[in-house]
Amino acid sequence: MDSPVVRVAARDAQLAEEPLDPSQVLEGEPRTSALVIAESADGVESGVWRCTPGKLRDVEVNETFVVLEGEATIEFDGGSVEVGPGDVCVLAAGTQTIWTVRKTLLKGYTSAADTSG
Repeated sequence: MDSPVVRVAARDAQLAEEPLDPSQVLEGEPRTSALVIAESADGVESGVWRCTPGKLRDVEVNETFVVLEGEATIEFDGGSVEVGPGDVCVLAAGTQTIWTVRKTLLKGYTSAADTSG
């Protein structure tokens, strides 16, 4: 049986590179990597994600995250938010975003695919 408690030192975790689709990259050479820590039978995923500086577009899934390191602006239809260490953010599924990462971003997240449609 797997342990009911999982601990990961996010800053030291070995993250696997997740190449971006070139159409997502708007400026610079951002690189993303992640480590999935846990995934439930219904598709809820928890993990750690890193993105180096640059500007990229994305379409979000339902996600809650906390920024551990770095700085970024997340633009969306109707506004933008600045995120940095200690910030908690919730993204709604289907939201089209543009991320401008100024300092390498490290976040812990929990996400789920949108199952309403």
